[in-house]
Amino acid sequence: MSINRNFFFDHILDSLFKGSLRQSQLAGIEAILDKWEKESPKDDDRWLAYMLATAHHETGHTMQPVRETFATTDDEAIRRLEKAWRAGKLTWVKTPYWRPDAEGKSWYGRGFVQLTHKDNYVKLGHAIKADLVSEPDKVMELNTALAIMFVGMRNGLFTSHKLADYFNDATEDWVKARKIINGLESANLVAGYTKAYYAAISYTVG
Repeated sequence: MSINRNFFFDHILDSLFKGSLRQSQLAGIEAILDKWEKESPKDDDRWLAYMLATAHHETGHTMQPVRETFATTDDEAIRRLEKAWRAGKLTWVKTPYWRPDAEGKSWYGRGFVQLTHKDNYVKLGHAIKADLVSEPDKVMELNTALAIMFVGMRNGLFTSHKLADYFNDATEDWVKARKIINGLESANLVAGYTKAYYAAISYTVG
């Protein structure tokens, strides 16, 4: 089944983007849809809706790979995270993972799903057959970020929870699916985005 993109974009314009999409937002969404239709056309459309909703939330609606804190440079991301840490705003963080290591590399969040910690760069890099350790900023490249999101959410590589745990023939849990990425942080908000995307996907052709 292919997605009726005219219906899809008409629907999300009103429900999720207040009537207008920037070219960069359009390009990001199209890239996600293209990858899905090429690689996963027979999979559960709720999986696609949840990936779109996750990207929507994690990127601040930009639908492009972003740095944690939405900084435009590594140095700025590190500075913002350090400032928040010292102000006691990151109470859930046990180790300041953004601080540069001995090689000067920082493992703060990047991409569509905010990949953090060196171990995760190693694991996801192996999964998509890319060296993310030598060049962590590759996660900011659209195709790399897409590959990480798809394989990570399908295979449970971020938190051990995966899409099939929450959307299958017997289960539909829009809220707890947030555990795929980040516990239940903003779970209801992301669930709302997912339902809007799913409504847009559900009118199909082909």
